[in-house]
Amino acid sequence: MATETQELSQHAAEVQQAAGMPQLDFSTWGNQIFWLIVTLVVIYLILSRVALPRVGAVLADRAGTIANDIAAAEELKQKAQEAEAAYDKALADARVEAARIVAETKAEIQKEIDAATAKADTEIAAKVAEGEKAIAEIRAGAVEAAETVAKDTTAAVIAAMGFTAPEAEIDSAVSTRLKG
Repeated sequence: MATETQELSQHAAEVQQAAGMPQLDFSTWGNQIFWLIVTLVVIYLILSRVALPRVGAVLADRAGTIANDIAAAEELKQKAQEAEAAYDKALADARVEAARIVAETKAEIQKEIDAATAKADTEIAAKVAEGEKAIAEIRAGAVEAAETVAKDTTAAVIAAMGFTAPEAEIDSAVSTRLKG
Protein backbone atom coordinates (compact mmCIF):
# COMPACT_ATOMS: atom_id res chain seq x y z
CA MET A 1 0.00 0.00 0.00
CA ALA A 2 2.80 2.31 0.64
CA THR A 3 3.89 1.80 -2.90
CA GLU A 4 0.50 2.66 -4.27
CA THR A 5 0.34 5.85 -2.24
CA GLN A 6 3.74 6.81 -3.49
CA GLU A 7 2.76 6.14 -7.07
CA LEU A 8 -0.39 8.18 -6.70
CA SER A 9 1.58 11.07 -5.18
CA GLN A 10 4.03 10.97 -8.03
CA HIS A 11 1.23 10.79 -10.57
CA ALA A 12 -0.49 13.80 -8.91
CA ALA A 13 2.77 15.71 -8.91
CA GLU A 14 3.29 14.94 -12.59
CA VAL A 15 -0.27 16.01 -13.39
CA GLN A 16 0.21 19.23 -11.52
CA GLN A 17 3.43 19.99 -13.25
CA ALA A 18 2.04 19.09 -16.64
CA ALA A 19 -1.34 20.87 -16.35
CA GLY A 20 -0.37 23.89 -14.27
CA MET A 21 -3.40 25.11 -12.31
CA PRO A 22 -5.87 22.38 -11.23
CA GLN A 23 -8.86 24.44 -12.34
CA LEU A 24 -7.59 24.31 -15.90
CA ASP A 25 -7.16 20.53 -15.90
CA PHE A 26 -9.62 19.27 -18.54
CA SER A 27 -10.09 15.97 -16.78
CA THR A 28 -11.93 17.67 -13.83
CA TRP A 29 -14.04 20.13 -15.81
CA GLY A 30 -17.16 17.98 -15.69
CA ASN A 31 -17.17 17.92 -11.90
CA GLN A 32 -16.39 21.65 -11.74
CA ILE A 33 -19.24 22.53 -14.11
CA PHE A 34 -21.68 20.31 -12.18
CA TRP A 35 -20.82 21.96 -8.84
CA LEU A 36 -20.87 25.38 -10.44
CA ILE A 37 -24.43 24.79 -11.69
CA VAL A 38 -25.53 23.35 -8.33
CA THR A 39 -24.02 26.32 -6.48
CA LEU A 40 -25.62 28.85 -8.84
CA VAL A 41 -29.03 27.16 -8.51
CA VAL A 42 -28.76 27.15 -4.69
CA ILE A 43 -27.68 30.82 -4.67
CA TYR A 44 -30.52 31.69 -7.06
CA LEU A 45 -33.07 29.89 -4.89
CA ILE A 46 -31.79 31.53 -1.70
CA LEU A 47 -31.78 34.97 -3.31
CA SER A 48 -35.14 34.62 -5.03
CA ARG A 49 -36.97 33.04 -2.05
CA VAL A 50 -35.34 34.79 0.93
CA ALA A 51 -33.12 37.79 0.25
CA LEU A 52 -34.82 39.50 -2.70
CA PRO A 53 -38.32 39.48 -1.13
CA ARG A 54 -36.88 41.11 1.98
CA VAL A 55 -35.05 43.71 -0.12
CA GLY A 56 -38.24 44.26 -2.14
CA ALA A 57 -40.24 44.74 1.06
CA VAL A 58 -37.70 47.25 2.35
CA LEU A 59 -37.78 49.12 -0.97
CA ALA A 60 -41.60 49.10 -0.95
CA ASP A 61 -41.61 50.41 2.63
CA ARG A 62 -39.17 53.13 1.67
CA ALA A 63 -41.23 54.03 -1.38
CA GLY A 64 -44.35 54.22 0.81
CA THR A 65 -42.56 56.32 3.40
CA ILE A 66 -41.26 58.65 0.72
CA ALA A 67 -44.73 58.96 -0.81
CA ASN A 68 -46.22 59.68 2.61
CA ASP A 69 -43.51 62.21 3.37
CA ILE A 70 -44.09 63.95 0.03
CA ALA A 71 -47.84 64.04 0.68
CA ALA A 72 -47.26 65.41 4.18
CA ALA A 73 -44.85 67.99 2.78
CA GLU A 74 -47.43 69.08 0.20
CA GLU A 75 -50.06 69.34 2.93
CA LEU A 76 -47.71 71.36 5.14
CA LYS A 77 -46.80 73.54 2.16
CA GLN A 78 -50.50 74.19 1.55
CA LYS A 79 -51.02 75.00 5.24
CA ALA A 80 -48.01 77.32 5.17
CA GLN A 81 -49.42 79.11 2.13
CA GLU A 82 -52.79 79.46 3.87
CA ALA A 83 -51.08 80.73 7.02
CA GLU A 84 -49.08 83.21 4.95
CA ALA A 85 -52.27 84.42 3.26
CA ALA A 86 -53.96 84.78 6.66
CA TYR A 87 -50.91 86.64 7.97
CA ASP A 88 -50.90 88.98 4.97
CA LYS A 89 -54.63 89.63 5.44
CA ALA A 90 -54.18 90.27 9.17
CA LEU A 91 -51.27 92.58 8.42
CA ALA A 92 -53.32 94.51 5.86
CA ASP A 93 -56.24 94.75 8.33
CA ALA A 94 -53.87 95.95 11.04
CA ARG A 95 -52.48 98.62 8.73
CA VAL A 96 -55.99 99.79 7.83
CA GLU A 97 -56.93 99.86 11.53
CA ALA A 98 -53.74 101.76 12.36
CA ALA A 99 -54.47 104.30 9.61
CA ARG A 100 -58.02 104.72 10.96
CA ILE A 101 -56.73 105.22 14.51
CA VAL A 102 -54.18 107.76 13.29
CA ALA A 103 -56.88 109.65 11.39
CA GLU A 104 -59.17 109.66 14.45
CA THR A 105 -56.35 110.81 16.69
CA LYS A 106 -55.41 113.57 14.26
CA ALA A 107 -59.06 114.70 14.15
CA GLU A 108 -59.29 114.71 17.97
CA ILE A 109 -56.02 116.61 18.27
CA GLN A 110 -57.19 119.10 15.62
CA LYS A 111 -60.43 119.63 17.58
CA GLU A 112 -58.44 120.21 20.76
CA ILE A 113 -56.11 122.61 18.93
CA ASP A 114 -59.08 124.48 17.42
CA ALA A 115 -60.76 124.72 20.85
CA ALA A 116 -57.51 125.89 22.48
CA THR A 117 -56.95 128.40 19.66
CA ALA A 118 -60.50 129.73 19.99
CA LYS A 119 -60.07 130.01 23.78
CA ALA A 120 -56.70 131.75 23.34
CA ASP A 121 -58.20 134.10 20.72
CA THR A 122 -61.03 134.96 23.13
CA GLU A 123 -58.59 135.56 25.98
CA ILE A 124 -56.35 137.64 23.70
CA ALA A 125 -59.32 139.67 22.46
CA ALA A 126 -60.40 140.26 26.08
CA LYS A 127 -56.88 141.31 27.06
CA VAL A 128 -56.62 143.54 23.96
CA ALA A 129 -59.93 145.16 24.91
CA GLU A 130 -58.70 145.63 28.49
CA GLY A 131 -55.43 146.99 27.16
CA GLU A 132 -57.19 149.40 24.80
CA LYS A 133 -59.45 150.50 27.65
CA ALA A 134 -56.42 151.00 29.89
CA ILE A 135 -54.63 152.88 27.10
CA ALA A 136 -57.71 155.07 26.58
CA GLU A 137 -57.86 155.75 30.32
CA ILE A 138 -54.13 156.50 30.35
CA ARG A 139 -54.53 158.80 27.36
CA ALA A 140 -57.48 160.54 28.96
CA GLY A 141 -55.55 160.82 32.21
CA ALA A 142 -52.46 162.00 30.31
CA VAL A 143 -54.44 164.61 28.41
CA GLU A 144 -56.03 165.82 31.65
CA ALA A 145 -52.66 165.75 33.37
CA ALA A 146 -51.01 167.56 30.43
CA GLU A 147 -53.82 170.11 30.45
CA THR A 148 -53.47 170.60 34.21
CA VAL A 149 -49.68 170.90 33.92
CA ALA A 150 -50.06 173.32 30.98
CA LYS A 151 -52.51 175.47 32.96
CA ASP A 152 -50.30 175.48 36.05
CA THR A 153 -47.20 176.22 33.96
CA THR A 154 -48.97 179.04 32.11
CA ALA A 155 -50.16 180.56 35.38
CA ALA A 156 -46.62 180.26 36.81
CA VAL A 157 -45.05 181.86 33.70
CA ILE A 158 -47.55 184.74 33.75
CA ALA A 159 -46.92 185.24 37.47
CA ALA A 160 -43.14 185.09 36.90
CA MET A 161 -43.43 187.83 34.30
CA GLY A 162 -45.24 189.93 36.82
CA PHE A 163 -48.68 189.80 35.27
CA THR A 164 -51.91 188.40 36.53
CA ALA A 165 -54.62 186.68 34.58
CA PRO A 166 -57.91 185.22 35.61
CA GLU A 167 -57.89 181.45 35.89
CA ALA A 168 -60.84 181.01 33.52
CA GLU A 169 -58.96 182.85 30.76
CA ILE A 170 -55.86 180.70 31.25
CA ASP A 171 -58.03 177.52 31.18
CA SER A 172 -59.79 178.50 27.95
CA ALA A 173 -56.53 179.58 26.23
CA VAL A 174 -54.74 176.31 27.16
CA SER A 175 -57.78 174.19 26.16
CA THR A 176 -58.04 175.94 22.79
CA ARG A 177 -54.36 175.54 22.13
CA LEU A 178 -54.34 171.82 23.07
CA LYS A 179 -57.31 170.98 20.86
CA GLY A 180 -55.55 172.31 17.93
